[in-house]
Amino acid sequence: MITLAKQKCVHCEGGELPLRPDEVVAFSKQIPADWEVLENAKIRKTFAFKNFVEAMEFVNKVARTAEEEGHHPDLHIFYNKVTIELWTHAVGGLSKNDFILAAKIEELPQ
Repeated sequence: MITLAKQKCVHCEGGELPLRPDEVVAFSKQIPADWEVLENAKIRKTFAFKNFVEAMEFVNKVARTAEEEGHHPDLHIFYNKVTIELWTHAVGGLSKNDFILAAKIEELPQ
């Protein structure tokens, strides 16, 4: 099986259904457990750094990865903490793309 981090996000134009709860559970098992599933509609994780500069360097790495994948997270920056929320706006919930991007974010140097 190809890991999520090795897969590519697929362009989503809507009209698709969000992942079913059983699919969310299955994909959640393929990313670290500290990614929190919110109401079966989003996934979220907070990353902590030594200072603001390190947090911003990480945000820039996430931004480059998101742009390469054509799938963009909601980013919340709180001095030395970065909270990332992923969900697919076009489907109104979670899609496989969210889990692919989460897996790719996990591989970024911190």
